[in-house]
Amino acid sequence: MTQLPNPVSISASLDPGLSRWKWLVKWFLALPHLAILAFLWLTFVVLTLVAGAAILFTGRYPRGLFDLNVGVLRWSWRVEYYATTGGMGTDRYPPFSLGREPDYPATLDVAYPERLSRGLVLVKWLLAVPHLVIVTVLLGGSLGWVTVGGERVQLAPVSGGLLGLLVLVAGVILLVTGRYPHALLDLTVGLNRWVYRVIAYAAFMTDQYPPFRLDQGGTEPGSGPLVPPQAGPAPVDLRGLDRPEVSRVPDHSHQPGKPLL
Repeated sequence: MTQLPNPVSISASLDPGLSRWKWLVKWFLALPHLAILAFLWLTFVVLTLVAGAAILFTGRYPRGLFDLNVGVLRWSWRVEYYATTGGMGTDRYPPFSLGREPDYPATLDVAYPERLSRGLVLVKWLLAVPHLVIVTVLLGGSLGWVTVGGERVQLAPVSGGLLGLLVLVAGVILLVTGRYPHALLDLTVGLNRWVYRVIAYAAFMTDQYPPFRLDQGGTEPGSGPLVPPQAGPAPVDLRGLDRPEVSRVPDHSHQPGKPLL
């Protein structure tokens, strides 16, 4: 059975020649980003509630709210990939941007849905419970909370759990050998891909239920580069060729003036 492409697309590429020691201080360098993201995720929660009401009455996710919330997810993924549980697979400092930033080694996008189910808005959080349980078991509670103005705001995964352990192991290996283990990066990106699919579904951004599947690797499944067809022999143009002349043997069996026998 053909799998439908997932509307949530996450990709990451490993920087060549990563610094052995820089991962030890990346969390500190990322503090300005983390402070901004705390307020952005508060905005994300509020806009999700507003979008849910709009979907309930119109069946559409307001495009402006959708683009802003996708921008929060993009920003979070870039910071995580640089400094925390995303894998720390790049030394490039993430931009302060809600945009796509396709040149950055970590990218995230969510396809905009033209229509959404009105009824699912009321039960998506309930349908997502099995995924939330699995994600919590896999990540060890890395769906953390931050306090902003006395209010607890749910953030994207930024702490501890299995992801934190994987990144720590990868960092130690990088420190000792100067090489980042690709297998650990593939697993880390796959776990993050699972989590962001669940977040997008629970936040009403798609009606496609996230699969119970761990898609590992830095490239989103189904989005690899197209393989060009192999070049075959060049076609021969016959239009300029003359037709071969057919030699005609003169028929001497009958000459004018001679009666046929």
